[in-house]
Amino acid sequence: MLPTRQQDSTGLEEAYYRLFREFFDKAEKKRRWSIRDDIPWDQVNPNLNPAIADVLETFCTVELYLPDYIEKAWPLLRNSRGRIWFHANWGYEEAKHSMAMGDWLIKSGQRTEEQLREVETQVSQYQWKLPQDSAIGMVLYGMTQELATFLHYRNLRHCVENEPGGDPALSKILKFISVDERAHHNFYLNVAKLYLERDRSGTIEALRRVIHTFQMPAVDMLADSRRRVQAIKELKIFDEDMFFTDVVKALLFELGIEWCEFRQRKPNRRSISAPSLP
Repeated sequence: MLPTRQQDSTGLEEAYYRLFREFFDKAEKKRRWSIRDDIPWDQVNPNLNPAIADVLETFCTVELYLPDYIEKAWPLLRNSRGRIWFHANWGYEEAKHSMAMGDWLIKSGQRTEEQLREVETQVSQYQWKLPQDSAIGMVLYGMTQELATFLHYRNLRHCVENEPGGDPALSKILKFISVDERAHHNFYLNVAKLYLERDRSGTIEALRRVIHTFQMPAVDMLADSRRRVQAIKELKIFDEDMFFTDVVKALLFELGIEWCEFRQRKPNRRSISAPSLP
């Protein structure tokens, strides 16, 4: 006998929560870090290339939309224990990232507290909106965005370490953040595999929509957004080629999806048949 929709939904929920507990237990054992105690703040380099500080400010500013990221997704997650607790944990870690980057900008002398407060004021004037309107869409967007974000931080760290004298404090911050972002990506990846098992063609169609409309969160809402994006490209932190090679192709490999299968569009299909989360 085939499982009923309710049974399949219950099984998905149970698997989702197990994935969250594995994620959380591993984070508690291996990934937790302290802004105050684990960063060598006495080794901040005040002479680091100002372009690196500009990019870091962009990353820090994007993180300031965290209240929107939490609030807007909450209605999609409210009745799913695994999803809601992961999102809460994710919010805690993203808040830590923002604080660590802000502290470095101030301690390095690249920004003043007043300048960062002005940025916060600018951010508060706009609201970020969900890039997808379904549970599966947000899972696949999160999977894609977290991998792209990992690459941003990893590549920025390479830039820092190639600077004369480097900056051990910023390098350590970026290393911690990169590991966190990769862990977030892996969680979403494992959830995406649950959906693939239940509705392969529908999940691939949803992934296709995510990839074709993908944008990094909130960057286009920032003042001087074009200049900020160009600075990221000029430092070779992230660009369209990297997105295709290191994100899209990497995702398809991790999910076991062949390129020809990904390209097989089904125009008449409007939604996936996998049970959506409440």
